[in-house]
Formats: sequence, C-alpha cells, structure tokens
Amino acid sequence: MNDTVSRYFAAFNAGDVAGMLDCLSDDVAHHVNEGKIRTGKEKFSEFCAHMERCYKEELTDMVVFDAEGGSRASAEYIVNGTYLATDEGLPEAKGQTYRLPAGSFFDLADGKITRVTTYYNLADWVRQVSA
Repeated sequence: MNDTVSRYFAAFNAGDVAGMLDCLSDDVAHHVNEGKIRTGKEKFSEFCAHMERCYKEELTDMVVFDAEGGSRASAEYIVNGTYLATDEGLPEAKGQTYRLPAGSFFDLADGKITRVTTYYNLADWVRQVSA
C-alpha cells in the first residue's frame, strides 16, 4: 500500500485534518464528487471543515491499488457515516446513518498527493438518508 495514501486515510479516520493536509502538495487539485475542482490546501481545509460540520464518517474495508512507479494510486472502501447537519441542497439531517461504497483516485509526486478525486453514488446516499 502506498505510504502517503495510507497516512492520508489514517488521518481521515482519526479526524486529523492537519494530518491529511500534510499528505497533500500545496497546489493539490481536489475533485469533489459532483462538485467543482478545488485547488490548494486552503480550499481542501475549508472543504474538510464543512464535512466535519455535516457528517461523521469512518472508512472501512479499504483496498488500495498502486500504479507501477508510484505516481498514481486508487482505493475502494465503504463509507460508514452519520448525517449530522443539513447540507445545502440535500435532504434534512436528522442523525441518519448510511453505508456507501466509494472510491478515490490519486496522483502523487515527491511523496505528496497532487490530485484527489472521490466518487460515490449520490442517489444511493440520498435514498439512504431519506428512508
């Protein structure tokens, strides 16, 4: 497993935003599921603050794949979450729990993540929190 990606996900599960930021390049490109690309650590940090307010998540069943040469990696996992506060444009939060398959793709250079792209099925998430 790629050490940088491993540290990134360990920091995610620990709620350690500083640890996640330490794994990123200064100009990281963060491709958010069904959202705009955010560039730079400041934008990534703002996104994390928003996520911490609205969601409590833990990633399990992690499988990480490394590309030969170490310049790319990907991961698939299960997001186990609780919807804490209503996110704009989404169903009302009432402490609903959800379990959602997801995947992330990474570009890496000089031991840092230069791109993070995350995908999950938003319709599945909406169905789960609306049930």
